[in-house]
Amino acid sequence: MIDPEGLAASVTAAAIAISKSLNDDDLNLYGAVFTQLGDTLATIAQARAVKSAAENDNERSPAGA
Repeated sequence: MIDPEGLAASVTAAAIAISKSLNDDDLNLYGAVFTQLGDTLATIAQARAVKSAAENDNERSPAGA
């Protein structure tokens, strides 16, 4: 089981560590890249959930209905 608070603390610590070695322009670029990465991963996860729900609905529907 994932510990939500521990995960948040780890992500925060990673961001702080990464930021120490970057100038402001690079930090902004990394922020944009990781935001896009997160958004894309969330889109893929949602698309999989929709596909799975549709497949489950099809399996429950009687043939020819």
